[in-house]
Amino acid sequence: MRVIVTLACSGCKRRNYTTTKNKRTTPEKLSFKKYCKFCDAHLEHKETK
Repeated sequence: MRVIVTLACSGCKRRNYTTTKNKRTTPEKLSFKKYCKFCDAHLEHKETK
């Protein structure tokens, strides 16, 4: 039951990355520290709808 989720930058709110997650084992929202080319920095990227 893997689903594709989109990650949005916490700085500029742009959706830069997509990934997959298993909803059964990880029901909470994902959060990664990734590079945003628009902000030119490593920032927190959180799962969006």
